[in-house]
Amino acid sequence: METTLIYKDGSSNKFWKILVSGKSYTLTYDKIGTVGAVKVKNFDSEEACQKDADKLIKSKLKKGYTPANPVDQVMKESSMTEIVFWEMLKTAKQKGEDPEEQIEWLVNNLTRKPDKDIVMFDYLFNQNYQKSYTSDLWAAAYIIMGGASDDSFDYFRAWLLFQGKEIYEEVINDPEKIIPHLKVLEDEEDVPQLEDLLSTASIAYEEKTGLDYDDYYDLYVKLTGDQTIPLDIEFDWDEEDIDDLKKKFPALWEKYGDNPLEY
Repeated sequence: METTLIYKDGSSNKFWKILVSGKSYTLTYDKIGTVGAVKVKNFDSEEACQKDADKLIKSKLKKGYTPANPVDQVMKESSMTEIVFWEMLKTAKQKGEDPEEQIEWLVNNLTRKPDKDIVMFDYLFNQNYQKSYTSDLWAAAYIIMGGASDDSFDYFRAWLLFQGKEIYEEVINDPEKIIPHLKVLEDEEDVPQLEDLLSTASIAYEEKTGLDYDDYYDLYVKLTGDQTIPLDIEFDWDEEDIDDLKKKFPALWEKYGDNPLEY
């Protein structure tokens, strides 16, 4: 059930929307024409949820709210597009001398955006991030770092995504294209991992609202419907078969097989 109400008088021009789904509802509200603030509330039963929603609707109507015209667009959609997402990452890389400062800028920038934009940033991140969950890329990470656990591969993929759209997609298609982009890390004796990027959006939300990760995740699922679980990878290489890895990525093996990037 979805209900959208508006309130207009001499000084106010705002909307209030409630979407009831099972044992929870999502509230969106603010000035007409904005993205709006968003909140999610959960209940023990569908009946309790619907009862509370009906109570809120009646309260709003008593205060002078009226049903919105279905053809009117009272609420702006999220401004966080695919283009904006990649531009934010590009800008972040220019805002600090090291990844820690760059991620800090990214978090601070997100805290100034509507909650819906924070969630959509995370959604776009996840949609792109899943593209790199491949056997080939894992083999490349294994060679480069002299091994790659599940977590290590996750952080590697986050680092790769942070390099930008063109590099990210190029390396997914041909992992050996990563070699030129590792030069800086070689000089700094660092590894291609960026764990902090994985939680950028949730941290921004927590800092902005004072709520915790569970609240953020509830909102994320409600707004995006995304509960993606990575598919199992069918590996076409064996970590104990050196000849197999050499044959798979000869350029990577020649450069990092005996001298991997390690902490």
